[in-house]
Amino acid sequence: MTPRQVARAYAVLCTISLAVALAFFLRGVWIVLAFSLLELACVGLALVLYARHALDRERISLSTSCLLIECVQANVRSQARLDPLRTRVLPPTELPPAGARRPLITLESRGVRIEVGRFVNEAKRRQVARELRQALRQVSALH
Repeated sequence: MTPRQVARAYAVLCTISLAVALAFFLRGVWIVLAFSLLELACVGLALVLYARHALDRERISLSTSCLLIECVQANVRSQARLDPLRTRVLPPTELPPAGARRPLITLESRGVRIEVGRFVNEAKRRQVARELRQALRQVSALH
């Protein structure tokens, strides 16, 4: 869901919950309104945390002169430019050590190491590693 969709869903939830709580409040059961306000505050906080990461992404662009990796996480954007002729693609390892994070694709060029594939599953990561390796070979063949 995009942040706008999250906001709309939250507005609908607030409207319904507060309408029910107000009906109980008018009948003298004020505790329902208090609980409803607490519930909506907790859900609102959770949705804000979700919305911060709803637009997280990674983008890889390849040209004959540059391999550009862009990563956006919680509105923090980072970019790296690698030489496509000197870039090695290290696929995700089979099994990470106990307690380690998921294995990512490692791109390495002239001492710079970048990990990509945070937002896709392992099968997709392997596919991206194969396709990227093939595309880098094609760029090398052009030179």
